[in-house]
Amino acid sequence: MHPRPVHLPVTLANAPGTSSNWAGYTATGQKFTSVSASWTQPTATCTGEDTWSSFWVGLDGDGSDTTEQTGSEADCSGGVPVYYSWYEMYPNAPVTYSDPVQPGDQFTASVTSLGSGQFALTITDATQGWTHTVNETSPTAKLASAEVIAEAPTGPLGVLPLTDFTTASFTGAQVNGQPIGASNPQALTMTRPDGTAKATPSALTGGTDFSVAWQQH
Repeated sequence: MHPRPVHLPVTLANAPGTSSNWAGYTATGQKFTSVSASWTQPTATCTGEDTWSSFWVGLDGDGSDTTEQTGSEADCSGGVPVYYSWYEMYPNAPVTYSDPVQPGDQFTASVTSLGSGQFALTITDATQGWTHTVNETSPTAKLASAEVIAEAPTGPLGVLPLTDFTTASFTGAQVNGQPIGASNPQALTMTRPDGTAKATPSALTGGTDFSVAWQQH
């Protein structure tokens, strides 16, 4: 069975605006109670190597040690693409949904703080016609950040090899009911240990739309 990864808080790299596991946009510096965005499920280009990639919205994880997030996956297992969706309340393990996911599906997701450590996490695949909302609790959540991210998730030995997903296109990204651009977010480029880019975000368009491009080594 293809191992299910964990989606960790951001690990910042040496250069400003870089991370070993996140690419996209993260907003900090205030209290964040909601985040939402839509994206097109990328296509996994597989070789013989097992690889992983995640696309999600979430609260916390940048400057705090919890995350409240939901998203989709494009992995490769034995040369075969593997697609699915999930939510995670780190440090708890992720929970995988069994509904079908295919490349090109249109996702919309949101994470909302309901107060007193309660959260509502919703993800919808409009193409496949399913949606899930779960209510979960994280008593230690700080509401310290909000983000829209493409991630190289983590396994027992560290950050996992990143799937070649070509491009992940995010639209309508909002935090606290406003365009994410209004929160002066930080753009993060995912880098390898040698400093070369693994995945690079574009500039924001309209304060809400951007893409993340996978980068060949």
